[in-house]
Amino acid sequence: MAKLPLFSPLRGIRPAPGKAQEVVAPPYDVLDCEEARELAAGKPWSFLHVSKAEIDFPRGADPYSDAVYQKAADNFRSMLDAGVIVREKKPCFYIYGLKMGDHVQTGLVVGACIEDYDANRIRKHEFTRPVKEEDRAKQIRFVQAQTGPALIAYKQMPQVDAIIKNKVKSAPAFSVEGIGGVIHTLWVVDEQTDIGIIVESFEKQEAVYIADGHHRAAAASKVRKHMMAQRGASHVGTEPYNYFLAVGYPVNEMRIWDYNRVVKDLNGLSPRIFLEKLRENFEIRRVRGQAKPAARREFGLYLEGEWHLMRPACATPAPSVDPVMSLDVSVLSDLVLERILDIKDLRTSERVDFVGGIRGLDELERRVDSGQMKAAFALYPPSLDDLIAVSDAGRVMPPKSTWFEPKLADGLVSNPLL
Repeated sequence: MAKLPLFSPLRGIRPAPGKAQEVVAPPYDVLDCEEARELAAGKPWSFLHVSKAEIDFPRGADPYSDAVYQKAADNFRSMLDAGVIVREKKPCFYIYGLKMGDHVQTGLVVGACIEDYDANRIRKHEFTRPVKEEDRAKQIRFVQAQTGPALIAYKQMPQVDAIIKNKVKSAPAFSVEGIGGVIHTLWVVDEQTDIGIIVESFEKQEAVYIADGHHRAAAASKVRKHMMAQRGASHVGTEPYNYFLAVGYPVNEMRIWDYNRVVKDLNGLSPRIFLEKLRENFEIRRVRGQAKPAARREFGLYLEGEWHLMRPACATPAPSVDPVMSLDVSVLSDLVLERILDIKDLRTSERVDFVGGIRGLDELERRVDSGQMKAAFALYPPSLDDLIAVSDAGRVMPPKSTWFEPKLADGLVSNPLL
């Protein structure tokens, strides 16, 4: 049976010329249903009608019902039938450029080999939840396409860089503005020489790393097993369902933002006693303005309308000793959330919430000042090297450790299963 390379070109489905701005939408998991309804209002071709089809049902409808998944499939087929989205005539790679303010990153839309994912050559750094996995798997099975890409980090390769730099000098297939003013630009790479170089270059890579989209990748693996069982002897091993839709960027261009914590209570402690307990393991000083950490092992604390900057006064694990426990998110959990606040499981505790760094420290202040939360902690973001070290060690990062911006769009390219 044939074995696919690490990255394959794909016969993607993408917006027809002049239609991209109507189609491209934020990823399904960054919006709640009401936000999606508002964004898709008056936009019949918005990809939100595929990725969050519950917006086409009355409020309160079960987003996990078969009817919702079938509606997503019907909407996808309608877009194809109307020529709003079209399938590529032959397999190709795509170059996907993202621009958010001054930050620019340029990578490749690829078919990532599921066998390599299952064998951990495409490495993970977080656990997946069965409910979310099954949700994405049903979405793929009903729509008969993977419609949301996973985000992959790879180590830079000069030959691939050269192809990308040369191609982006030409006119793109389209360039559109997404939410937050992010510019999404797509170029088609269909020259066989370039395709061959890209495939061969990635085949030399020992590993690549899922940065975001673990549930999408896991769901694609689940669907592959379903398709193999369904097709039986007709399964060849090179069908599009044998790879999952992904966008890869070189690690030096990617940016991880902070992922901050807010807590609902102080475990029965007064703010004064809480600060006293913190001082057992931290040097703490009150600051004017916001205490945004500028380096590893710096933590901002917002409590009773005041910001404090904290640094551990005790020894903390080194990355070479333990790549997980040395992360700032782990240090905060160990010394503060667990020991003082008795918050032991970030996955299940209802006493803690998480705020992506894109929202800024103003959002932390708002959550505390509103009375929703009692205190907020601002963190310095982990690096791509941290993520790679954890992945290479076969470990997982604590929940809500990484927040990547800018986000990939849905509807830019989809991967049909056959």
